[in-house]
Amino acid sequence: MNTALENFPLLMYILAAKTLILCLAFAGVKIYQRKKIEERMKKEREEKLRKEADKKEN
Repeated sequence: MNTALENFPLLMYILAAKTLILCLAFAGVKIYQRKKIEERMKKEREEKLRKEADKKEN
């Protein structure tokens, strides 16, 4: 029982580190997804503008 209490601070540091790593990983994935969506929207916008320009020329 005594050794379990001695290791408690270490276990809390490990838990905190794991939580921090998971949060950073989740945030990284969200940023990646947002950039991907923004790129796709930009391409769609450019295509739409190109099609409108083609219609005006004809």
